[in-house]
Amino acid sequence: MTATTKICGLSTSEAVRAALDGGAGWLGFVFFEKSPRNVAPDLAARLVQPVKGRAKVVALLVDPSDAEVDRIARILQPDLMQLHGKETPARAHEIARRAGVGVIKVLPVSEASDLRAAAAYDTVVEHLMFDAKPPKDAERPGGLGAPFDWTLLAGRRFARPWFLAGGLDPWNVAGAVAASGAPMVDVSSGVERGPGLKDPALITAFLDAVRRA
Repeated sequence: MTATTKICGLSTSEAVRAALDGGAGWLGFVFFEKSPRNVAPDLAARLVQPVKGRAKVVALLVDPSDAEVDRIARILQPDLMQLHGKETPARAHEIARRAGVGVIKVLPVSEASDLRAAAAYDTVVEHLMFDAKPPKDAERPGGLGAPFDWTLLAGRRFARPWFLAGGLDPWNVAGAVAASGAPMVDVSSGVERGPGLKDPALITAFLDAVRRA
């Protein structure tokens, strides 16, 4: 079965169009000031106008306050919120309840034992995402373009459908899917020509590579 794709960190209409035309299933928008992909909610709301009905809209947040959750839910009206911080299962459940949408919980991975955390989120999230664990001194929890050992996920079964993230690009995504068995993949920096600058041609190439995987 061919994996499906989320393109994250979008900030231009050209990148959104490339993602839609290439058949991406999810389009992600980052609301985190330390990220080079951070966008204002009003801009994101304009960018998603052609997306509704063609793909799911995902708002990426990092340890958001209630006020931030409410603001993004009101302005963007996303289909899902992706939590990329240290949100507990209880907090993930509260965010889903407040926003009235599904949640994707990102779990950092560097070794097999890190996968145990997934079980605690089974009943409160719609999807899991496994990303490379960032260095201790990193200012951002993700979007660093770093892979982890994808074979750690091979043969694993989780209660929720899951994404593979971290260091994926058009040249390695087929191998990553084969090594991990991922049903869904997420890419951000791997389709950029510079920090936060999505390249429509790389988006197209990535989506083509996933289809061929």
